[in-house]
Amino acid sequence: MVLIAVDIVTRAVFNFSFEVSDEVGGFMLVVICFLSLSPCHVNGSFHQVEFVQAQLPPRARSLSQLVFGLLSLAACGLLAWQFIRLEMSSWRFGDVTPSYLSTPLWLPRLPMALGMIALGFSLLRTIVAEAKRLRQLSAARGVPNGS
Repeated sequence: MVLIAVDIVTRAVFNFSFEVSDEVGGFMLVVICFLSLSPCHVNGSFHQVEFVQAQLPPRARSLSQLVFGLLSLAACGLLAWQFIRLEMSSWRFGDVTPSYLSTPLWLPRLPMALGMIALGFSLLRTIVAEAKRLRQLSAARGVPNGS
């Protein structure tokens, strides 16, 4: 925000633009968004359909969260794989931005891959915890582990 604000002031007051503030600001936005995925998941900041979850019994709630976690992990794995492929092709072909900075594109694309990998580890940790919880709920009800 500071970078863009300085650019706005210099445009208005000095009739001069750095012409890179949009590019760098966009890169910063990508870094913030992707590297915050894992902390947001761990802190429960993502949207949930709580009114449906609240109506379910504890075992069904735990089971639905486990299934959702597994589906999320699969989607996260696919995205991480594609981001890694994109990162490798950017590195291999030496892609750069068409601006004065000529930033190598592997640099702003790296946080996308790292953010997805970190989210995958967080999801895996949540899935393991939810599976343990489901096992405890099943044991408390006297339900065999296999069902």
